Amino acid sequence: MDNSGGASSGVGVLDKAALVLSALESGPATLAGLVGATGLARPTAHRLAVALEHHRLVARDMQGRFILGPRLSELAAAAGEDRLLASAGPVLTHLRDVTGESAQLYRRQGDMRICVAAAERLSGLRDTVPVGSTLPMKAGSAAQVLMAWEEPERLHRGLQGARFTATALSGVRRRGWAQSVGEREPGVASVSAPVRGPSNRVVAAVSVSGPIERLTRHPGRMHAQAIVEAANRLSESLRRG
Repeated sequence: MDNSGGASSGVGVLDKAALVLSALESGPATLAGLVGATGLARPTAHRLAVALEHHRLVARDMQGRFILGPRLSELAAAAGEDRLLASAGPVLTHLRDVTGESAQLYRRQGDMRICVAAAERLSGLRDTVPVGSTLPMKAGSAAQVLMAWEEPERLHRGLQGARFTATALSGVRRRGWAQSVGEREPGVASVSAPVRGPSNRVVAAVSVSGPIERLTRHPGRMHAQAIVEAANRLSESLRRG
């Protein structure tokens, strides 16, 4: 019996490995369960499952059953990041053109946030954040956005020493965007909104930043709508992917 639906690649061992992974998509399986779901001979199913386990594509649960492995999550995250960066350029350029300010995309990396894409203001006074820059998670509207939807324990830890409060983050969750004025750097204001992955988890923050003289002390009034729209466009590109 072959449950591959006739979709043979011509590379038998890969087709059989794909059968094993597809069988585990619906949940944990014993070896007997794998044999039943894939139609593979018992020794073949066992050999493939153990080989996939070696490469962390398959793992075992507490009962010893086969389950999908952690490497698949890592690959999915990398694929999502590639899609995010592929979509970011035109979205950030449009956001810069609409707001007249520098636009950035940040992702969290441990206790820091990293600028993974940017569209700089073409002339005049601007807040330049080069791609690859790492900034603290303790200040700035992007840090607020990346922190606001965290698990309670991680949220509590992250607030220690932060320039913003739990009450401020509650407001961010309610509004769907954050603003900061002189929080990360004197004289600089910013507005940020969350980018969500397919599971609705916040995976990045879209921001615009510039001098307080232009953005004023209430930058959200000027730019929140445009930034939320840009973040939604990036979220949609990840869902389509």
